[in-house]
Amino acid sequence: MVRRSLEAIPLLVLISIIIFTILHNAPGGPLAPYLQNPHITQADIQRLSHNLGLDQPVWKQYLGWLSKVATGDFGYSTSNSEYVTTAILERMPATLFLMGTAFTIAIFLGILFGIIAAVKPYTLLDYVITTFAFFGQSMPVFWFALMMQLAFAVNGITAFGYHVALPSAGISSEDTFNIGDRIQHVILPALVLSLLFLATFSRFTRSSMLEVIRTDYMRTAAAKGLDRVRIIVRHGLKNALIPVVTIVALSLPGLVAGAIVTETIFAWPGMGRLFINALGQFDFSLLMGYLMMVSFLVVFFNLLADVAYAWLDPRVKYD
Repeated sequence: MVRRSLEAIPLLVLISIIIFTILHNAPGGPLAPYLQNPHITQADIQRLSHNLGLDQPVWKQYLGWLSKVATGDFGYSTSNSEYVTTAILERMPATLFLMGTAFTIAIFLGILFGIIAAVKPYTLLDYVITTFAFFGQSMPVFWFALMMQLAFAVNGITAFGYHVALPSAGISSEDTFNIGDRIQHVILPALVLSLLFLATFSRFTRSSMLEVIRTDYMRTAAAKGLDRVRIIVRHGLKNALIPVVTIVALSLPGLVAGAIVTETIFAWPGMGRLFINALGQFDFSLLMGYLMMVSFLVVFFNLLADVAYAWLDPRVKYD
């Protein structure tokens, strides 16, 4: 783990160079927020370029940015009028709450549906789960989110003589913290965000479990008279999850990216909306901070996947 962590450092540096270069060469560059002011003059632009160090070579600007990042300073957000670190940390709890709920739904139902489809292959139940998986993978997130709002927020649900309409926007309806109110608000965005990952997890779990079920040790366990549920859960599931671990680990950063669309549609006050606002105003410092955070998550969860491999399969050794 120490070696893999050290190997991740030059990788993150390389990623930061690529992102910094792309954003710096975008139309307007770091000065884009100021260029939107119709009253700005050429003298103002030159003065800003000098004060911000933008008149220096790109490599010097990058080294200056990197030296500040090493101390935890990601710069100042022009779109939020606060430091980038503060802007991200303020909105991180809301995004983590949404992501955690969506991920829990996706991994629990995805693996459960995958196991059921593998245990009952080529049956009506298997076809229903497979169809649902294809539906989840092909459904545009923005359209599905709007349909969920129309069905469960605008029209509401009527059951047993009661009519319930779920909230369609925001994280709460009250100024004070109320767990019941938060749960009601997170239901729709969490279901929308989890759909794609739930479908992916179920398909990979089904495929992996089908291979495991046909192995000799599974037939031997059945020949010994062990309970079928115990055979599937204790002897089969652990080995079947080995290839699924990669998909799960790499899907976690995807939750952050998927939350951009979901948070925008549901007006969720998280990092996804923060990124959209920064992109619209080309907030250079905030974009760099957000994209580097996502890059770090990708590398970090790859490391976790390696550790999970060794735990699930003792035959896996890292020299």
